[in-house]
Amino acid sequence: MKKKINLILSAVLLFIIPTTLFGQAPNLGTSADFVLYTTDGSVSNTGISQLTGKVGTNNGSSTGFGNVNGGMHDGDAVSVQAATDLLTAYNELNLTTPTNFPAPALGNGQTLFAGVHETAGASTIDLDLNLDAQNDPNAVFIFRIQGPLSTSANTKVNLVNGAQACNVFWKVEGLVDMATGTTMRGTIIANNAGINLNTGDTLEGRALSTNGAITIDGTMGYTPTGCGSPVLTGPTAPTFGEVGCYGVFSSDGPVQNAGISNIIGDVGSNSGLTVGYDSLLVTGNIHPIADSSTSAAALDFTLVYNYLNGLQQDINLLYPSQFGNNLVLTPHTYLLDAATSLTDTVFLNARGVTDAVFIIKINGALETNSYSRVSLINGAQAKNVFWLVNGAVDIANNSEFNGTIVSQGAVNLYTATAINGRVLTGVGSISTNAITSAADINVTECNTEVGGDPWTSVEEFDVNSKVSIYPNPFSNMINLDIESDQIQNYKLEIYNSLGVVLVNSSLNAGANKVDMSKLSSGVYFYKVMGNNRIVKSGKLASQKY
Repeated sequence: MKKKINLILSAVLLFIIPTTLFGQAPNLGTSADFVLYTTDGSVSNTGISQLTGKVGTNNGSSTGFGNVNGGMHDGDAVSVQAATDLLTAYNELNLTTPTNFPAPALGNGQTLFAGVHETAGASTIDLDLNLDAQNDPNAVFIFRIQGPLSTSANTKVNLVNGAQACNVFWKVEGLVDMATGTTMRGTIIANNAGINLNTGDTLEGRALSTNGAITIDGTMGYTPTGCGSPVLTGPTAPTFGEVGCYGVFSSDGPVQNAGISNIIGDVGSNSGLTVGYDSLLVTGNIHPIADSSTSAAALDFTLVYNYLNGLQQDINLLYPSQFGNNLVLTPHTYLLDAATSLTDTVFLNARGVTDAVFIIKINGALETNSYSRVSLINGAQAKNVFWLVNGAVDIANNSEFNGTIVSQGAVNLYTATAINGRVLTGVGSISTNAITSAADINVTECNTEVGGDPWTSVEEFDVNSKVSIYPNPFSNMINLDIESDQIQNYKLEIYNSLGVVLVNSSLNAGANKVDMSKLSSGVYFYKVMGNNRIVKSGKLASQKY
């Protein structure tokens, strides 16, 4: 009978004691948004650090930081709430019941499983420490370090078999000091002590202190994903309409090229001449003077500009003159509120969300250094990146630039620049010099003639009217009728939006039929060549039933 009563009491206790005692993740509240935070103390940086997440202190100052992908909060309402939430999270971790008592010398290839691990005093991590979730993505690892914690150079905390950094927590009763080259994963809460991160350190998690200074030097730190954290998709992309068919376009100003430039997309201006582009190197239509297409594009440009300009930013990047320097951005609307210089590389990280949108608004001119790069990582796509520049744009030699530029000033693209996107301006000239530009052509937008209906009329640019091509749109076959003249050696080439030749067929004077059954539904560009010059070019629409 007594044994039965004890079992019942044990069951009741298990029910009423908070589950945090058995290794449940604490509630970080708003402190989860910070990659670096202290309730009381300074936060300082030396060197070039890349940080994703908020940075701040509730009683002190943050110094030495460049652009932070998350914002700075010193002694404001955000930092006040974070202080309260951090204390709550610390107390929850403090109530947990240890399930394992490893030696204070952690690492050296050691593997630990989910649970609450407690070391009795000062502890170290050396070389590799493996945290094994045993294929349980909800596995929680809590470390109660009852003294300071340090790492040796190049230490790595590895997550294996489904372990996630968002489920790893380090409650440290003392200073946290990480040697150079450390890769740390999880949320660190140092109680009444500081945190030091050194050159080459990587933190996938958070460095938080209840009372102590935080110092970093050339560190990469980012808040972890997963565990219910919001999936970043960014703002809604603008709708381009007719101007989306252009790779290079000015509403008001000449468009001119020098050197050998390869362009995918239409090229033109609605007010000014378009000169210097080789039709053999432009996969699209060249509009030498204003026409119905450029007129519609100018109207659509205004709509795109107004939409982007009206978006409220999520994050202010505080140092426009220091833009780049290996800064990592995630899907948001950003504001740089002055003339901006891009040095070295800026990384756009979609975090695996391939349709995530990035919008960067610049209130001033944009210039880049030679060999600068906008690099797309973790699923980011150039078609989802938009640069609103309220000023002139100068992209220096040998730069690699991803995204659509929507400018209100003159645009200069210098030698060997590669633009994966569109270059559009509302006012000012566009000058290109031996560049490569590839616009992602939208099927619906570019398959509608101005004032017409989709799939029934596709705008073409006739270089010579002696060639007829029909039907357009087509299903499996097209007809080409070529009037007999002095031209010989006719040839049909069909390209996709990336400039890849999909059809290369010889033609004869008179009637021709060309098999198109292998082409899927979409818009394609074509050129009919004769005597090594273009006889006719334009767009063809494939529509499969």
